[in-house]
Amino acid sequence: MAHAIDGIDDIVEIRRNPRWLNLELRTTWRYRGLLYFLAWRELKVRYKQAAIGIGWAIIQPALAAMLFTAIFGHFAHMPSDGVPYALFAYSALVPWTYFAEAFQRSASGLVEDSELVRKIYFPRLIVPIARVATPVVDMALSLVALFAVMLWYGVLPSPRMALLPLFLLIAMMFALGLGLCLGPLNVRFRDVKHALPFLVQIGMYASPVVYPVSIVPEHWRLLYSLNPMVGVIEGFRWSLLGTQKPDVVAIVISVVVVTVILAAGLVYFRKMERSFADVI
Repeated sequence: MAHAIDGIDDIVEIRRNPRWLNLELRTTWRYRGLLYFLAWRELKVRYKQAAIGIGWAIIQPALAAMLFTAIFGHFAHMPSDGVPYALFAYSALVPWTYFAEAFQRSASGLVEDSELVRKIYFPRLIVPIARVATPVVDMALSLVALFAVMLWYGVLPSPRMALLPLFLLIAMMFALGLGLCLGPLNVRFRDVKHALPFLVQIGMYASPVVYPVSIVPEHWRLLYSLNPMVGVIEGFRWSLLGTQKPDVVAIVISVVVVTVILAAGLVYFRKMERSFADVI
């Protein structure tokens, strides 16, 4: 609505403020101290009163790699792009384990922190961000163990490793985007919590964790690349082991898909944020 007041030339224009489009990222940044606290608390709670403690970050992907090596490497004779299958599987499990943990934690974070959400005000976006950031510590420890296995097999690190943060960033954005989409749904429908492990299990076999991209038929490659973890896992293998260079088109597709999902997740999360305290 616009009108002019007698004797005043200025035009006053009043518009409805689309608050759900206001992501308030500056406000979130001002609460970064709380973000650090939640991330640190999440890390401590995860390993509190655990006999092995943070060693689980190494044991879980290592045992999975051993199991896949026995089943798919020795029994099924799955190709491994010219590298030992143990390295082939382990180098994929490191980013996949990170993504699976970050995705599930971010999607369930609002419900698990329900007391905090109900009692005090803070940008709710901090909860999924903190839960996506925490598993990076686990992944760093897994990488150290992977480097040891690489040296055992005589595979030396190369300058390509400098690109690992890029592929990690894609995985982080993907996990956060999915968490922002499913987190508000989990607040309203607790069925989402039960569906998360199932989605992760399907996603693992829809990603090149136990098999190489080369066995996917050529005419399915473009559709297959719509899964951003395809580019992430292939990028990790190439950076660490020097396997076949990942398809640039697949990487571009991954970035585009992740950007769309993250943008949609931010808008949807912001739209639903005001109802969290009432519904949760």
